[in-house]
Amino acid sequence: MMEFVTSWAYLAAIIASSGCMLLLDHRFRLYLFRDRRRALRVQATGVGLLLVWDLMCIALGVFARGEGPYLSGYEIVPHLTIEEPFFLWFLCHLTMVVATGADRLLCARAGGRDGAAAPGAGSAGRTGAA
Repeated sequence: MMEFVTSWAYLAAIIASSGCMLLLDHRFRLYLFRDRRRALRVQATGVGLLLVWDLMCIALGVFARGEGPYLSGYEIVPHLTIEEPFFLWFLCHLTMVVATGADRLLCARAGGRDGAAAPGAGSAGRTGAA
């Protein structure tokens, strides 16, 4: 029984971390909860590109599956574990939450109304004019 629990620990940690990131995102409306359609397109693009990158590196022999007691042992294709798409989702979501959060903080420091730019406007969308 303990072997079953530890073999799924990495995936469980990724899912738990993703859940916490979703809570943070929801609380501050940073990314997925700010503009769901656009965020899901960005997520799909990011995860898709990183999966293609992984597959190219696997084909070239750069990446190989590592062994560990916390991995499930299941592979989607040789050397690409079931945990990888979940990790890539988390990585893309984390990156965008940090980027949009930092943008909001910088906007607030620069004297923005409430630290939030108009939906869809990032740093490049502000002119700096008062």
